[in-house]
Amino acid sequence: MDDTKTTPMGDTRTARITAEEALALHSEGKPGKLEIRLTKPLTTARDLSLAYSPGVAEPCLHIHRDPSLAYDYTAKGNMVAVISNGTAVLGLGNLGALAGKPVMEGKAALFKRFADVDSIDLCVDTEDTDAFINAVRYLGPSFGGINLEDIKAPECFVIEQRLRELMDIPVFHDDQHGTAIVAAAGLINACHLTGRALKDTRLVINGAGSAAIACAELVRAMGMRPEHIIMCDTKGVLYRGRAEGMNQWKSAYAVATDHRTLAQAMSGADAFFGLSAKGAVTAEMVRSMAPNPIIFAMANPDPEITPDEARAVRPDVIIATGRSDYPNQVNNVLGFPFIFRGALDVRASTINDAMKVAAAEALAMLAREDVPEEVAGAGGGSGLRFGPEYIIPHAFDPRLIARVSPAVARAAMESGVARKPIPDLHRYARELAGRLDAGISALETITERLKANPRKVVFAEGEEEKVIRAAIAYRQAGYGTPVLVGREDRINATVAALGIPLPEGIEIHNARLSDSNRRYAEFLYGRKQRQGFLLRDCQRLVNQDRNAFAACMVAAGDADAMVSGITRSTGDTLENVRLAIDTAPGTVLFGLTMMLSRRAGTVLVADTAIHERPDAATLAEIARQSAAEARRLGLTPRVAFLSFSTFGDPGGTIPGSVREAVRLLDESETDFEYDGEMAADVALSPQLRALYPFCRLTGPANVLVMPGLHAAQILTKAVPFLTSATTIGPLLVGMEKPVQIVNMGSSVNQVLDMACFAAHAAISR
Repeated sequence: MDDTKTTPMGDTRTARITAEEALALHSEGKPGKLEIRLTKPLTTARDLSLAYSPGVAEPCLHIHRDPSLAYDYTAKGNMVAVISNGTAVLGLGNLGALAGKPVMEGKAALFKRFADVDSIDLCVDTEDTDAFINAVRYLGPSFGGINLEDIKAPECFVIEQRLRELMDIPVFHDDQHGTAIVAAAGLINACHLTGRALKDTRLVINGAGSAAIACAELVRAMGMRPEHIIMCDTKGVLYRGRAEGMNQWKSAYAVATDHRTLAQAMSGADAFFGLSAKGAVTAEMVRSMAPNPIIFAMANPDPEITPDEARAVRPDVIIATGRSDYPNQVNNVLGFPFIFRGALDVRASTINDAMKVAAAEALAMLAREDVPEEVAGAGGGSGLRFGPEYIIPHAFDPRLIARVSPAVARAAMESGVARKPIPDLHRYARELAGRLDAGISALETITERLKANPRKVVFAEGEEEKVIRAAIAYRQAGYGTPVLVGREDRINATVAALGIPLPEGIEIHNARLSDSNRRYAEFLYGRKQRQGFLLRDCQRLVNQDRNAFAACMVAAGDADAMVSGITRSTGDTLENVRLAIDTAPGTVLFGLTMMLSRRAGTVLVADTAIHERPDAATLAEIARQSAAEARRLGLTPRVAFLSFSTFGDPGGTIPGSVREAVRLLDESETDFEYDGEMAADVALSPQLRALYPFCRLTGPANVLVMPGLHAAQILTKAVPFLTSATTIGPLLVGMEKPVQIVNMGSSVNQVLDMACFAAHAAISR
């Protein structure tokens, strides 16, 4: 089910975040999750004259003569309205339009994140069906599509059908069709694995709400025989002649059968779709099903039956749920962003059955392909492979947009609802593949992989409030065991003042009182006794310096990684860490900063932490290691060696070492693109790079190797304040053990992010 469908904060069965954390995210900085950004420069009087009066009159007049030009001169073609009246918000019920707004903002955020579709949430404050329809029907000129959300049944059926008739743009109720499309994809693959033909498969659906009816409707459209579908509600089977609790939508799925209960319907059934409630399916029901049964227990937050319970009685079962902590998650985010992407790009007048079937089939086929390494790691660390536990693609698979959207676009064209056909769908798929930033996807797969492979991370400055909060968040997210280094009474006092209970599984180590104190001191003494250190010096360091203690803990294998730096400079912190942990053999230690921007995507900048003026050999090695890190983030590395000079113009002595670094790489084996020396704008701009046809970069650089620490620090610290870019890091690259050092004054989330990077490095090792 849709990942935005979560439980109240008090429900600890699935929620690993606190109410305080959720409220803080929504309130910090600009309240909410959305804002509007300009796509054109409006800095001069001429800019304003072109964008507004008098220049804006020209597109107005052209659109008046030809309405289709609205797609060329306005944002209509990439704009979806997420509309709700809040009558069925998440699993919380009828909260009303205003209380449903955070969900609608979240839906808009998912549209942007997964398919680069712009979206605005509109909350309509009425439960009157006709009034709601009349409020929405007149919005067509502003939007390329309408996504209806969290509207209760049966009103949602009437609203969607009427709006589809009244409007000439796609109207799509995701609670119905999104679930149906993803579930249908999984059913295609489950039938394939069990040797079933869909038309002969007998399906039981428990639940008769909007999603259940949409599932029945879609599998019928895919060829399943109507008489092979038995639907149940809280009163039992929907059979012909039943009067109690029926309506026109349920009646359409009533069949001639002697079955009256769910248990009777399940006997001998091939497949089960659950869109009902926790515990609705018993072990005995599963035992009574046909060989190799297929169960999609999609109730949230808890399924009708858990995979463990089902497999206990039927080891041959293929099972999916709506939860991310089990294999085969039926997640709406696999569908709606990409369906609308394809529909918008061909200017479809509607989203019809052919487009839904095409989306389901594309999802099914993608699950059968080899899974990229970064996605496989996120799914469990040992890789994902098509089979009973992988019949639905992972939500963070970067190939989704290039598979599903073209399939939807093709279906729209073939079914006659596309008003702007795409002549070359293969080229369209390639363009989509480059539309989203692989680096951002990689960040999400890091946390997914951590959940499957938890690690113990030492938070060295364990008495600091931000560090304690980050450690709590690390534990609650399921990333592993946090270790707070500090005095227990101080930590407990801070926790009490915060009003946040310290979760089980967080360790507190007082360096002075630790049982490992003597062992760590002897370890340090063994390393430093010929470098002017006495045993008592090492004992004092372990007792009094938390970074030294934490580093010893990691070096001794008592923890997997460490994070520090919030109270001391990077240089001071690193000095004490290096007492216990060396640079990895054959590598250079340096800082790598990730810069994430709408315009340039993910760009890595090195060195941003260690080398004030690196020589040519160091620059060349930094380039090699940075290219390897880029690959780990899912990027194809294109390395630019930066300078104030571009290929010798203007001249100077500083670019010499940069030029020499390029020569050193030329004389060695490399497996990535690189060139230099060049100015930053040349590295990032195709137009400027075209002035140098001999340049070896085939696209904008995504790894910038800086000539010195001064330039690197100026760039990475100024850009976030001058643009909308986000920076992460600097990340330490080249340590023998996983260590990350945050900047002084970092936020709780920044500490948490760096802890995750350190823990992920431990998995990779």
